[in-house]
Amino acid sequence: MSTWLTLGRGFVLGVVAFSMVGVITAAFVLLERKVSARIQMRVGPTRTGPHGLLQTIADLVKLVMKEDVRPEFADPVAFRLGPMLTAVPAVLSFVVIPFGAPLVMRDLNVGIVYFLAVPGMTVVGLLLAGWASYDNYSFLGGLRSSAQFISYEIPRTLAVVTVVMLAGSLNTVDLLEAQKTVPYILLLPLSFAIYMITTLAEVNRVPFDIPEAESELVAGYHTEYSGFRWSLFFLAEYGALFAAAAFATLLFLGGGNGPVLPAVVWFVGKTLVVVFVFMWVRWTLPRFRADQLMRLAWKVFLPASLVNLVLAALVMMAVGR
Repeated sequence: MSTWLTLGRGFVLGVVAFSMVGVITAAFVLLERKVSARIQMRVGPTRTGPHGLLQTIADLVKLVMKEDVRPEFADPVAFRLGPMLTAVPAVLSFVVIPFGAPLVMRDLNVGIVYFLAVPGMTVVGLLLAGWASYDNYSFLGGLRSSAQFISYEIPRTLAVVTVVMLAGSLNTVDLLEAQKTVPYILLLPLSFAIYMITTLAEVNRVPFDIPEAESELVAGYHTEYSGFRWSLFFLAEYGALFAAAAFATLLFLGGGNGPVLPAVVWFVGKTLVVVFVFMWVRWTLPRFRADQLMRLAWKVFLPASLVNLVLAALVMMAVGR
């Protein structure tokens, strides 16, 4: 009986997580259109619903009604698996994020390791989608994605390691408790900067959107996709964006810690500020070239993250931690 209860609980949590990511994606698509319009002095969505609020709903209906096209020589199984393997890790990322004291799906002792590992599976879906499409643009986009992810995952992980060293725990709830007095952005500003920049590369956001560069690769790994399968890539992108911003809030901004207001309000508010910064960067900076992107990872961020790790260790030794 306990096995069936566990399976049922897991199914319910999965449905809740997927629904939450779907709502977040719809809201963020609209938000990004509004932000980009304001930054670039454009109007943005205005006609579909009041102030264009129903535009993403209309887009969803359009995508669902579109024909699901598959290239003649594409691998049928891998072509269908690619979008799913991309979207599922983005949904699973929310399992260990504590939006408030009781609002966490699973309180794992190794929650930080889980969060670093599970979203990393997204690159498998991107590479599979690019390879299965039987298209040179898609294949190059998949290869770029894997190279970019591996390159930027190392300094990003090293930045998170400094937080773990300071907190003395891999548990996400313990991390919130450790920041009740001082948020870690004040103690580890270089770690925060490295995490934010490398996260842009992890989620393929401008100026690091090399895997889907439309000026070179048409759309990269999802060039041959249409309809609902294409929308799964968007679901993965915006789900990963919100999860990465929530993780930044957890690691460096004190999570839901704050006066007067409920913890969930503080957590969501801080997360939305981080998301706005990501969107601001996207619509302000130009795209890097592929060689510039790799040089930045291996010659700038990797040495900087190693130096930051050593400095964090020295500071901890000096204060007796």
